[in-house]
Amino acid sequence: MPLSHAKLWKAVDNLARREGLTPSGLARRAGLDATSFNPSKRFGAGDPPRPRWPSTESVTLVLQATKISLADFAALADDAPQTPSTVPLLGLAQAGQDGFFDDAGLPIGDGWDQTELPRPKDTLFSLKIVGDSMAPLYREGDRVIVDQEETRVRRGDRVVARLSTGETVAKEITSLTARTVTLSSINPDYPPRIVPRRDIEWMARILWVSQ
Repeated sequence: MPLSHAKLWKAVDNLARREGLTPSGLARRAGLDATSFNPSKRFGAGDPPRPRWPSTESVTLVLQATKISLADFAALADDAPQTPSTVPLLGLAQAGQDGFFDDAGLPIGDGWDQTELPRPKDTLFSLKIVGDSMAPLYREGDRVIVDQEETRVRRGDRVVARLSTGETVAKEITSLTARTVTLSSINPDYPPRIVPRRDIEWMARILWVSQ
């Protein structure tokens, strides 16, 4: 379905928001004049005001700068709320400097990197933490997101492991050998568990926690 004037500009605004930028910041990233996407540039003179459209060249430069497809850009014009695939990322030292937040505490400007968020798929699921063996890192009631495709684990990873006994545990790997895995708790009241690999049905790295 063709994009209307309103939907096309909505796609620009949603793309800027997804990238953690203002429309001006998005324009600068694409190598355009900072005012190219300003609301004041979206209508010309007249009664009623004459709609102005972003040029094909400017849209192409934005797609190249943000590395998204035309189909993904068109999807951003949908009225339905968009699920962001990234969120702005800034180091704590940088966050103490001026120019990165507006008066409401929201990210602005161009100095942000991006943190990739887990995208919904069949192998992604959430589990609720029970007990205090991983406190204070994970508290009872916290929800962790794991991906069963993320099976390549190493020492120091926090994982969810499904054991042949039927038990499912959230632990930290403190030792990993060809035959055994040592699953440790953060809470020192719980001793480490040395589990033979044959007794582990699956083990997946924890990607995110909601507290």
